[in-house]
Amino acid sequence: MKILVTGATGTVGGHIVEQLLSNGVEVRALSRNPKNSSFSPEVHSVAGDLNNPETLQVHLQTVDSLFLITQSEQTEARFLANQRIIQLAKEANIKKIVALMDYEGNSIEKIIQDSGMDWTILRPAEFMKNALYFWAESIQKEGIVRTGFPDALSVRIHEADIAAVAVKALTEEGHHGKIYTLTGPQSLSNRSAVTQISKIIGKPIELIELTEEQVRQNAKIQGFDDEFIEDFIIGMVKNPPESNCKVLPTVEQITGKPARTFAQWVSENKHYFE
Repeated sequence: MKILVTGATGTVGGHIVEQLLSNGVEVRALSRNPKNSSFSPEVHSVAGDLNNPETLQVHLQTVDSLFLITQSEQTEARFLANQRIIQLAKEANIKKIVALMDYEGNSIEKIIQDSGMDWTILRPAEFMKNALYFWAESIQKEGIVRTGFPDALSVRIHEADIAAVAVKALTEEGHHGKIYTLTGPQSLSNRSAVTQISKIIGKPIELIELTEEQVRQNAKIQGFDDEFIEDFIIGMVKNPPESNCKVLPTVEQITGKPARTFAQWVSENKHYFE
């Protein structure tokens, strides 16, 4: 078995590469700059760009399965790029594709389902690692977290658990045609998450609640358009649908192990906050 992992140096891809390797699977780890990767010598690090599908063609010829990470914003250009990658995979006689998607209704889903390959789609909840992107610097420098809607709930998931499900789907039978919604083991608010970080690093953290307008302005500064801000940042965070806050047993059902807690994730990454 040989598997091409796209986004191999990313949040989930790195865990997938490590777990496949520990299972004795031959891995092609694709990234834009493989020379900067820190994988062991057993991993075949290869160069490719998801925005330039033709760069994947040669690598698809050497494997039988594909892990595809789809970009969050499905612009027309990105949709066409993903569509071309799937076409190239089919032409290369790829037998199985496992795709990571971040929301229901991603326009590339039907292309995958109609591809003729065995397919599995993963829809994870919010990554626990988002705490690094949004909070680590301000906790380190100021002992402060600034966030909107601090009591809104999230079923955050450890990236290694997403990877563990992906590895099962890539290496075992019985996952064809399945769409797995993946959550962590707790429905946790930002306020509770910050409290856990504070306890684990042994340092008080002040939580400053941003107004809804401040949340909008910060998102605009980060380059998000108005539609994305209203639909996802305000809509999904301020008033998340009940399904987004419901803990599901999927990770344990598929991997045989309980999903990792946020406290465990913080303990593994506490040096980023101290």
